[in-house]
Amino acid sequence: MSKSRILTGITTTGTPHLGNYVGAIRPAIEASQHQDNLSFYFLADFHALIKCQDPGQVHQSTREIAATWLACGLNTDNVVFYRQSDIPEIPELCWLLNCMAAKGLMNRAHAYKAAVAANQEAGEDPDFGVTMGLYSYPVLMAADILMFNANQVPVGKDQIQHVEMARDIAARFNHHYGEHFVLPEAVVDDKVAVLQGLDGRKMSKSYGNTIPLFLGEKQLKKHINKIKTNLLEPGEPKDPDTSTVFQLWQAFATEQQTADMRQAFADGIAWGEAKKQLFELVNEELMEARERYNELLASPTAIEEKLQQGAEKARTYSQPLLEKCRSAVGIRPLN
Repeated sequence: MSKSRILTGITTTGTPHLGNYVGAIRPAIEASQHQDNLSFYFLADFHALIKCQDPGQVHQSTREIAATWLACGLNTDNVVFYRQSDIPEIPELCWLLNCMAAKGLMNRAHAYKAAVAANQEAGEDPDFGVTMGLYSYPVLMAADILMFNANQVPVGKDQIQHVEMARDIAARFNHHYGEHFVLPEAVVDDKVAVLQGLDGRKMSKSYGNTIPLFLGEKQLKKHINKIKTNLLEPGEPKDPDTSTVFQLWQAFATEQQTADMRQAFADGIAWGEAKKQLFELVNEELMEARERYNELLASPTAIEEKLQQGAEKARTYSQPLLEKCRSAVGIRPLN
């Protein structure tokens, strides 16, 4: 029986933070140690261009994100780890799918609708500042997924719609040209923690409230000390369920440590002490990976080699599939 295929993309904008680590990187790396599935992990650098037109940032982010996954222990022997732009079949498939994707479907994409709504609110033209990249990015995402015939795509709730669009486009292509694509399914893991940031909102680059993953010890301590807390004094019981400090603790602690900290909150632990213990816990888990990360960043050639090996592996899947699709649509040798 062939293995189930799972595909995860990581957009190369910004520096990975603790929320990315707990929500996506750590669970994916644990999964990469097992061979019961075939997993594809890719750096979505074409997607990055939709949001970021700073070439230096896209390049630096690609380097940091690749180094992060490798430093955290991704087993590249068991998985296919590649950079989207190294697979020329993806943009070509994207065009074939564009010719099947209904404009009406694209009009309903959340990101596009949000941009239009914001423009209308500001009294601008509805399409002000909307590029074709933003508008048709669900088709590129469909190409990413269908290129490797992924069965499952782990996503946050906000991305479910894009996986459904990929199914829609795939079904339409299959109907026209014969069965070429598996219809993918979105997988939302409710157990994956969505971490709160320094200000208590969801930890997100767009809110500027993140704790970067591989800060040095001093900086990490400083960021943890910045986490917003209430004014309860030492000795006063504190509510763990509304506390960002406790939520972060829970994401890194064992069940026993979590129970102990819950008790400490009930007993009125001082915020300074809770943050000090949180720093020690997080630092302990990340120490070795941080060292490997800094070594990798200092050696971009080593990262590039891994990506090239991954691209070679990825293309053993993408080349034959694209050949079949080209032939199906009538683009084939005349003899």
